[in-house]
Amino acid sequence: MTLEAFGVVPGMKLPWKSAPKSGNAELHERLSPEQYRVTQKGGTERPFSGRYHDAKDDGTYRCIVCAAELFDSGAKFDSGTGWPSFTEAIDTTNVSLHKDRKFGIVRTEARCGGCDAHLGHVFSDGPGPSGERFCMNSASLQLDKATHDRPS
Repeated sequence: MTLEAFGVVPGMKLPWKSAPKSGNAELHERLSPEQYRVTQKGGTERPFSGRYHDAKDDGTYRCIVCAAELFDSGAKFDSGTGWPSFTEAIDTTNVSLHKDRKFGIVRTEARCGGCDAHLGHVFSDGPGPSGERFCMNSASLQLDKATHDRPS
């Protein structure tokens, strides 16, 4: 039996096969120690310490590792947690969700769909229609600012 029989088509992105990560040496050189720890080792930055937790600039939040588009600033909200929070991803294929059983609790981990970098976690206490709160690490994000700012 072939994979096509299960609905898998050639070139399809398979959830159990992640895109190859950049070389370890290249990432160590390009990323800060905190960015590397968060994205490659599944770390978490301290609350209220990241550069985007209270950012209000218009733009697109991208993966710091592969530049995939992850979140639009219009979906960002102040959750009061100290981490940048979003109600939804730009494209569900760009943010993959996985069960995380670390520390004796079950959470939903968010990873970049392009390079498998750890982004943060998703919780079911968000204000949007889906009720999800994408609680991300600033260290895993890069904001491409729009040419104009949102009105205050």
